Amino acid sequence: MLEFCRASRSWRLAAVALPALLLAGCFGDQNALLPSTTGSTSDEIAPRLSPAQRASDQEHQRLLAAFGGEYRAPRARAAIEEVVQKLARAGEGQIGQYEITILNSPVVNAFALPNGRLYVTRGLLVLANDTAEIASVLAHEIAHVTARHAVERAEKEAESALVSEVVSQVLKDPSRGAAVQAGSKLSLAKFSRQQELTADQISVRNISRAGYDPYGASRFLATLGRNTAYRAGGQSQSADDKRLDILSSHPQTPERIAAVTAAARQIGAPGIGERDSGRWLAAIEGLAYGDDPRDGVVRGRRYLNSTLRIAFAAPEGFSLEAAQDMVIGVSASGAQALRFDSVTLKSGQTLESYVAAGWIEGVETNGIEQIQIGGQPAVIAHGKGTDWMFRLAAVQVGERVYRFILAARGASDPERAMRSLIDSFRTLSPAEAQAVKPMQIRIVPAEAGDTVASMAERMPGQDRPAELFRLLNGLDRDAPLDPSRRYKIVAE
Repeated sequence: MLEFCRASRSWRLAAVALPALLLAGCFGDQNALLPSTTGSTSDEIAPRLSPAQRASDQEHQRLLAAFGGEYRAPRARAAIEEVVQKLARAGEGQIGQYEITILNSPVVNAFALPNGRLYVTRGLLVLANDTAEIASVLAHEIAHVTARHAVERAEKEAESALVSEVVSQVLKDPSRGAAVQAGSKLSLAKFSRQQELTADQISVRNISRAGYDPYGASRFLATLGRNTAYRAGGQSQSADDKRLDILSSHPQTPERIAAVTAAARQIGAPGIGERDSGRWLAAIEGLAYGDDPRDGVVRGRRYLNSTLRIAFAAPEGFSLEAAQDMVIGVSASGAQALRFDSVTLKSGQTLESYVAAGWIEGVETNGIEQIQIGGQPAVIAHGKGTDWMFRLAAVQVGERVYRFILAARGASDPERAMRSLIDSFRTLSPAEAQAVKPMQIRIVPAEAGDTVASMAERMPGQDRPAELFRLLNGLDRDAPLDPSRRYKIVAE
């Protein structure tokens, strides 16, 4: 974990991350610590919830807060509910009632609470290419519940302590909750390697019993691996990075793919079971892709916020991730990191005195200089911590102060990067703000002569569009397009 400072209450910086998709899979199972259900009671006024139900409801609300709330997608929800019903009928009584929530987050994750609440992010839904693939995800999470993995884990004192710490530090802390949504590096409680492999084996059998293609699990795992590589900017990841995305609590992807493929072969040769890609693609058409426009949007290195009517561009080589109240970015090498957020000055407080007081605990601020940034009054300064050098900038627009922090460790000097950053800051006109549109998944047919490159041209503003197109559609690098097939693209 790359942490470049400790923050005060006014600016609590969760860890700044290397550019990868950074959430642990099966996240929601930290709720394994819920008290055991002893049965609910009722009185003449209202039913009384059991301790387990109350705790589950609290965790549900915390998860909604941390992952952007519930995302309303009636067609996708109906498709998921149909899959779960088929899994339940094939489960021979082992699978009970499940409540499904789609979370408004671009991160790729799915998890289940022990009482039957299932969660999938919209970021995960857009990666699936057929019903068998999404069935494999749901069956995997259900398998953790039916195999009592959560209960087994809760019995381990060390893991229980870790879960409590994560819930306390992440879900109860608004700034850390926002960092979760942004994809900040947080390693949450894990199932054991054997539990993950067991859940994979159970899921393959169950989706086959439900009539789905058992090879859907291996296809989706392959897509998850591609997604991790894409989010890492096409660079090789260290062992530390690999443990921080949805695969973080799971064995290595090649091992899992080999295991689920072998399990599927025990059932039959490829080509068996339902895939129905057309129906699934119709269900997810129109789903939001990427950042929620309410939080601002990232377009390559650019950040645009139509609500605040501001825009800036990260320095060359940086990647950005937006959250509810912040933007976090890191350089390709990981040696430099930036954060952008905003505050309101106290009555009578000047911009210069605010910066001089220092908003980062443990960082000495000096070299304060009054300038203009984007035509607005601003202050820039230097800072130095134990291991990091800082360049700070604060821009006042009306009553709001926008703050930039650019940090570098080692011999890396952030001066040039900060100059590039603040030179790009500007306010948007009403027309420009209105033109910032959310990105959506569109399903389009391939025409004769279409190639990956020509389809990628239909996704302007996306980072590495050809690679993204292959990722979204589960295509190998050299795979040709099929004129009879419909494909996912990202467009306004």
